[in-house]
Amino acid sequence: MRPLLSIQGITAGYGEISILENVSLELFPGQIYALLGPNGGGKSTTLKVCSGQLVPTKGELMVAGKVMTGSEPNALARAGICTIPEGKGIFPNLTVRENLLMMTSSGATIEEIEQATYNRFPQLSSRRKQLAGTLSGGEQQMLAMSRALSTDPAILLLDELSMGLAPLIVRQLYEIVQEIAEEGVAILVVEQFARTVLEIASTAGIMTHGRLTKEGSPSEIQKDLKHAYLG
Repeated sequence: MRPLLSIQGITAGYGEISILENVSLELFPGQIYALLGPNGGGKSTTLKVCSGQLVPTKGELMVAGKVMTGSEPNALARAGICTIPEGKGIFPNLTVRENLLMMTSSGATIEEIEQATYNRFPQLSSRRKQLAGTLSGGEQQMLAMSRALSTDPAILLLDELSMGLAPLIVRQLYEIVQEIAEEGVAILVVEQFARTVLEIASTAGIMTHGRLTKEGSPSEIQKDLKHAYLG
């Protein structure tokens, strides 16, 4: 099976500061890849390379077998990549419905987007006229996920989905992430809540000091996590 997303030998950084060094990974349809490790290890920078926000100095980015190294974020979005950034991806001063209405530019009607949103997240239905910034943290993540999914992505990049949320809410959100993967979407997750995401991941990697130091099944990675976080 051909990977939907592939980065090979990626080196990248900011100005003269190098963050990633020779990073390679592949992401397949229906796969949840959990990218774990301590803060500052290069996880979010990896997502920026995959989404086109950061152009690598070395290496290759491929989407569905097509070389897209150096492509603009909008080109990668058209190729099927969608990112939910750390801190969510919503407009707090707009209502839930207005946030969804903005996504009709992707081609779907507001009726289609709302139906899909409220089927997946029923509690947002009663919040449709509420300002997004007044939703609970979990509901804001649900809205961010709904906005992302309205573009019908092939690849979903999640950055710290659990940020600031209670463990129970995090578990509920990751159950939804698992359902999305079962629909064939390839998902790359950067996460500090390692134990929870490993419950649903099919593959995991540990990143430290800008290098992917370990890759394997969740059970294999679990054994190395303590050392990775504590150094």
